[in-house]
Amino acid sequence: MDYFKKHSPIISLLLLFIITNIILRLVLLFHPITQSGFSLLEVISIFGFGLISDLLVFVIGSVFLWFYLLFLSNTKYDKPWGYLIFGGLALLLCYVSFFNTILNEYGGSLPEIGIGFMALKTVFFGLLLFLPKYRKPLRLVLFSIAVFLFVLIIIQNAVSEFFFWNEFGVRYNFIAVDYLVYTNTVIGNIMESYPVVPLFAGVGLITAVITYFVVKRSQPFLNHLPNLRAKVLGLGVYTILLLGSLFIVPIMAEQENNANVYVNELEANGLYKFYTAFFNNELAFDKFYKTIPKSEAFALLQKQLGAIKGESTLRAVPGDSTELHKNVVLITVESLSEDFMTEYGNERHITPFLDSLADKSLQFTNLYAVGNRTVRGLEAVTLCLPPSAAESVVKRVDNKNKYSTGHVFKQKGYAVKYLYGGDAFFDNMGDFFGGNGYEIIDKNSFLPEEITFANIWGVCDEDMYKKAIREMNREAQQNKPFFNHIMTVSNHRPFTYPEGKIDISGSAKSRNGGVKYTDYALKQFFKMAEEQPWFKNTVFVILADHCASSSGKTELPLEKYRIPAMVYAPGFIQPKHVTTLMSQIDVMPTLFGLLNFSYDSKFYGQDVFNSNYQPRAFVATYQDLGLIKDNILTVISPVKKVKQFQLIPQMKPKIKSEFQTHFEEKPMTVLKQDLVNETISYYQTSAYLLKHKKLNR
Repeated sequence: MDYFKKHSPIISLLLLFIITNIILRLVLLFHPITQSGFSLLEVISIFGFGLISDLLVFVIGSVFLWFYLLFLSNTKYDKPWGYLIFGGLALLLCYVSFFNTILNEYGGSLPEIGIGFMALKTVFFGLLLFLPKYRKPLRLVLFSIAVFLFVLIIIQNAVSEFFFWNEFGVRYNFIAVDYLVYTNTVIGNIMESYPVVPLFAGVGLITAVITYFVVKRSQPFLNHLPNLRAKVLGLGVYTILLLGSLFIVPIMAEQENNANVYVNELEANGLYKFYTAFFNNELAFDKFYKTIPKSEAFALLQKQLGAIKGESTLRAVPGDSTELHKNVVLITVESLSEDFMTEYGNERHITPFLDSLADKSLQFTNLYAVGNRTVRGLEAVTLCLPPSAAESVVKRVDNKNKYSTGHVFKQKGYAVKYLYGGDAFFDNMGDFFGGNGYEIIDKNSFLPEEITFANIWGVCDEDMYKKAIREMNREAQQNKPFFNHIMTVSNHRPFTYPEGKIDISGSAKSRNGGVKYTDYALKQFFKMAEEQPWFKNTVFVILADHCASSSGKTELPLEKYRIPAMVYAPGFIQPKHVTTLMSQIDVMPTLFGLLNFSYDSKFYGQDVFNSNYQPRAFVATYQDLGLIKDNILTVISPVKKVKQFQLIPQMKPKIKSEFQTHFEEKPMTVLKQDLVNETISYYQTSAYLLKHKKLNR
């Protein structure tokens, strides 16, 4: 079996992977941060189980290497197959270059990447096909490049694991996944923290040397490529090994239950830990964040929420008069930064309708989104919780039967729906809302004639709003109130939309166009809604899910979390500016207060018009969890870090004070411990209650 002989590149790369991981374990074992002693049995366990784990992970991870080697062949260049394959590649290159593909729909750099990849593939295949005399040296060059990439991944991963352990004392967890999301921030941090040029030069040099020896050792394999029989046999054996590894690796991971957590971490394979972190979506709060005694945390929470008892947020929220069971339409607008609106200083007039609607609404001018992803915004208005460490509850396995705003409406006899122009499978929305009692209307619910325009994200906002109007008319005929939560999609890359609607062409794929079309579609929705008999008995809540950008000079740049929000109900809600500091999680409890609802609440969100409300707001990334209060931003982070920043307003000319959003975040050398403890209490108690399912309905 040619693929398993000593000259096979698979064997060479396997040996490299095993040796690299043994060295890595030795380095981590004696690292100063590994503050633990190990018995002889534990050391044997670390290296014994570690070796087995590495072997199995290599089998799984080498799938791309196998595909590459299986397609190394001389016969595919014979007539007519060589010409047919080359023709197919050329046609595919033409297709991605000149036609509208899914890559063009998404936009960004993907079309160029796709074209570049196909161009290289076509050119190199052509060279190997039409220059048979140079086939061997050309193949050697291409093979060397491929081996270099595989070796680089192995070496670079080992270096990355070392630095990750150096920072956190564990193998990869969700913070590593987080680093892929915040690439610019992470790269900036690395550039400032480490000698990058020597480090990368060293990695490159080591990779090049190892590549030379692997390629040299693999020469007999290249000179005598396996025939079809050997390939089929090799593929069969590899498939068995792959299936076995996929079955055994999770079982081995479950056995990592030593009382010494360092043993568990060192036994594990970092790549598999990364994989599980990507899908588990959680960071253990008690392990990574500074904590206070649980009783103290809930005592502090009681001071904020009022009449709660013990380890719970359950309390009665009384209404002050007769309940008003008006229809409610909640519209979360994709990526609607506050600075798109004229009041906040935008001079491009890309939100003329929202600007006019704000003047007729109860407008919250000092409201902060909890995060910078759609799922964070959906979590905030649905569960009214502080943002959780790592991934949103929406994307977790345990995301069902939660105490939600939809549950409150259902208790009051409302029909409850979630309407989304895309596929609700995306970001786990369907699973989350369906599992919490919402009926889901998404792109899959549309008839072909109901779609006039769609892109990779779904139908355009106009089509979604027309569908929403039809659904509301149906609901109104049932003589029961309705609560419809609509999530827009058009203000999202690639920023394409129907032509002729606004004065910016959809082919420009510009953010300004996306915002302006979103505003235009919202205006059409209200035009249609005003003609319906249920309009006068309906309250509309409009707010952003998050800002358009989250990057800034600090961990949590507050101007990137400030969002517009308003409640519009002519004849019921009087236009007014509410300048109280508040969070996205307070919007729906405030609405319940406006409707005089009496209900039992488990929400952290509060009615900001209640006399007991204490102004504060939550902002977070996947790992930095913040609280804004008393002009101070407190941030708690992994490895039990705590920072505080004095917020000094940075006034912009021609903008009213209530619409000023920029602050200098001046680091505080002496921390205000009461605010530190309050911040911890919010996040620690919510993590505890989620973990123990005490926020379920």
